[in-house]
Amino acid sequence: MSAAIAKSRIVLLGPPGAGKGTQAAALIEALGIPHVSTGDMLRAAVKAGTPVGLQAKAVMDSGELVSDEIVIGIAGERLSEDDAKEGFLLDGFPRTLAQADALEKLLDRLGVELDCCLALTVENEAVVQRLLKRAEIEGRADDNEETIRERMRVYDAETAPLLEFYGGRDRLIEADGMGTIEEVGERIRKSLNS
Repeated sequence: MSAAIAKSRIVLLGPPGAGKGTQAAALIEALGIPHVSTGDMLRAAVKAGTPVGLQAKAVMDSGELVSDEIVIGIAGERLSEDDAKEGFLLDGFPRTLAQADALEKLLDRLGVELDCCLALTVENEAVVQRLLKRAEIEGRADDNEETIRERMRVYDAETAPLLEFYGGRDRLIEADGMGTIEEVGERIRKSLNS
């Protein structure tokens, strides 16, 4: 990804095993923007003891899922930081239509616009095999076929509708996530510059 990339405020989407983490690392290096992931935001806000972080800690300590309201509050705090002013790569947020709508309002409040939603597309069966192989190599007992298929079902039900949401706003860019890391990276670079 040596050539300049025109877009720098990006939501990254794709099913489990699509290669988001690998491609995100290359993108943030090429663009010099922060990688803003939900998990990282939650941990940082809790560690910093921000008001929203304290709310999140209480919820997480009770074993509950963090609400959209808390996730959006933490995203607002994170995207207001200086290093995100020139761009960001959102990974793991938004996950639902409600979160996507809230993100639009948040960005409007911050006076910035999302450049695009970059969606990595993959073949379901190829991803299942990819994740099973990764589980075997890394010794990840939680990545069995049943768990993988359930994660994909949840993605299809809750997150895949975002493709239509961003497509309707003319912000959707899809890139084929199948192939080598380099091939996928090149497709992404071309997609982001078109």
